[in-house]
Amino acid sequence: MFGLIRTVILVMIAFVAGLLIERNQTATACNDQGGMMLDRVCERE
Repeated sequence: MFGLIRTVILVMIAFVAGLLIERNQTATACNDQGGMMLDRVCERE
């Protein structure tokens, strides 16, 4: 039973980490193109 709970927790941690990494990569790409992230949308100035 402990193994099942541990697996679920690890999957949740991996999912959140993937979201954070994807958000960071999107913001970096937006900044590289001269834009600015506003409400998770890349806005060019």
